[in-house]
Amino acid sequence: MKLEHWIVVVFLALCAGMTGVFVAGSWSATHPVETPSGVHALVHHDLDLSSDQEAQLEQIEHRFAARKAELEQKLRAANLALADAMETDKSYSPDVQAAIDEFHSAMGELQKVTIEHVFEMREILTEDQAIVFDAEVVRALTEL
Repeated sequence: MKLEHWIVVVFLALCAGMTGVFVAGSWSATHPVETPSGVHALVHHDLDLSSDQEAQLEQIEHRFAARKAELEQKLRAANLALADAMETDKSYSPDVQAAIDEFHSAMGELQKVTIEHVFEMREILTEDQAIVFDAEVVRALTEL
């Protein structure tokens, strides 16, 4: 293999690695709210929901799961577009920038939908349950 080919291979591997680090770091910013062991575990296991609340929660979770899956697909598509643009352009081109912007847009949309989901879950809680819930949300968002 020629030296030029090795340079391209090393450059692409470096770009892929940096993209992975960026995506993992960005994804972790939204992860605490979605952690089953945090807010969701509290709601599903620790708040002693009534049967009516459980039924409402099931509907809320079903709607959220569908929307979340849709947005995660947008994230995957944006990431693939970024990989394609980086492979094609081999520079911080307008196509690379657009792919990054699309990824950020999808990630921001997922974060907003997740926060809306948190508030929707909160709406079905009693006042006492909401106090415990609010404390767990704050803890999850401020935990490092």
